[in-house]
Amino acid sequence: MTSENVAYAPETPARLDWSQHAPEVYKAMVRLDVAARKGLDPKLAELVKIRVSQLNHCAFCLDMHTKDALAAGESVERIIQLSAWEESRHFYTEKELAALELTDAVTVLTDGFVPDEVYERAAKEFEEAELAQLIASITVINAWNRFGVTCRMTPGHYTPGQYK
Repeated sequence: MTSENVAYAPETPARLDWSQHAPEVYKAMVRLDVAARKGLDPKLAELVKIRVSQLNHCAFCLDMHTKDALAAGESVERIIQLSAWEESRHFYTEKELAALELTDAVTVLTDGFVPDEVYERAAKEFEEAELAQLIASITVINAWNRFGVTCRMTPGHYTPGQYK
């Protein structure tokens, strides 16, 4: 409750603390996450993680990566506009736009593939090694989101750097 005595909905506990029951998988995911973001700009990496988490409705990861983005120096305005990045293109660089477009395509595979034009735009903006890292980072946060939404991990308790 706030100082105005407004009652909020009760916090729902997680379904399962999967990391406690599958600690080797959790440790492997952490190592994979560290490896995937190597060489990527930290702000860009957090924007990608936020965008994927928006698309996958992962409240736990949204909480975590929004806080990490702010801690990395990202602006509130750019984070707010991220859910509508296509209409807010002027907030982002061409490189970031290419990354966001690729992020959406890799995350939402409704057509079963990433369109050539999306991949080609990203390939123009990123050198091959960085592009490989970006694809890895997009893939890893999608995996984290699957754990988060399936286990209904509870948002709101993360502090920046807590899991680093």
